[in-house]
Amino acid sequence: MPSFPAPIQSRLPTVGTTIFTVMSRLAQECGAINLSQGFPDFNAEDVLFERVAHWMRAGHNQYAPMGGCLPLREAIAAKVATLYGTAYDVESEVTVTAGATQALFTAVTAFVRPGDEVIVFEPVYDSYVPAIELAGGRVVRMRLAAPDYRPDWDAVAAAVGPRTRMIMINSPHNPTATVWSAADLERLAAITRGTGIVVVSDEVYEHIVFDGAGHASCAAHAELAARSVVVSSFGKTYHITGWKVGYVVAPRELMAEFRKVHQFNVFTVNTPVQLALADYMANASRHLALAGFYQGKRDFFRNGLAGSRFELLPSHGTYFQLVRYAAISDEPDVAFCNRLTREVGVAAIPVSAFFADGRDERVIRFCFAKNEATLAAACERLARL
Repeated sequence: MPSFPAPIQSRLPTVGTTIFTVMSRLAQECGAINLSQGFPDFNAEDVLFERVAHWMRAGHNQYAPMGGCLPLREAIAAKVATLYGTAYDVESEVTVTAGATQALFTAVTAFVRPGDEVIVFEPVYDSYVPAIELAGGRVVRMRLAAPDYRPDWDAVAAAVGPRTRMIMINSPHNPTATVWSAADLERLAAITRGTGIVVVSDEVYEHIVFDGAGHASCAAHAELAARSVVVSSFGKTYHITGWKVGYVVAPRELMAEFRKVHQFNVFTVNTPVQLALADYMANASRHLALAGFYQGKRDFFRNGLAGSRFELLPSHGTYFQLVRYAAISDEPDVAFCNRLTREVGVAAIPVSAFFADGRDERVIRFCFAKNEATLAAACERLARL
């Protein structure tokens, strides 16, 4: 096999294979129940697949417009206006993306310049920091502390300076399953007031908020909407994570810059899938019922672990459940997750993977976006510990 003739100076020297890939691969090797990576083990409704086939057969198989198919952009704008009260222009303020990860990367690349500072909240989803570093930015980490994982807004205000270019937020939050409130957004608005800071708001779990609470979107806050790139995901909402389709809404000045990058790292997204999603969105109950659907799975999973030695932390949104395992083992979380996969037959994610310094609070993350039979089998195994 040929080899590259010179040393490679990596632009991401500390980055290895993502923990999600590592644990899913280990689960497959061991034949374990995979509650690690965040994807469902059930299908979307057949009608969605039928609409994709319809548009394929109808000949819509060539490039879509760079910003996305007009019917889907119209459906997105209508949904956002209904839920959050903000009217985004379908021509200049809505863009369909190849999933949320691409949207986040594109937003960072569009706005962060070498030497700029970007504030993130740890534990932080693993795609944020590499994007910032590739853009030449400096990461400023704010700690969300267990067990409630709430932001310390006084610390955030103290961290903002003349080089702060962006603040990246995520609610409902992966991996902690916490949900920010309207009061949190008020504090963020006050901190960014009078600045040129861009807010990137990762809201991919916007429809998965439990116990009757509402989702506090930056799109619903007039002051923040004017400076925010709001990201969402059809994959999370409609159980089609492998389709990799998401969207961004933002004021036209920000979207113009976003699209300058988007047109060269993606250009456009699968045409028949976009048209099918536009059709599917016509029935709003499909996203409005999602909270109740996943709350049922959350409660089923929590009830299944109620008699175990795991300490269940609150799960207010997303389809994740954090647990402490201190009563079971004093192993580091990576070692515990490896043993859990190999010996118990259930795969989870060590939360230390979401901290730059590997902070280990003996907390791991399970995904409950699974059929009840899968969850019941996992709970039976976990309860033996």
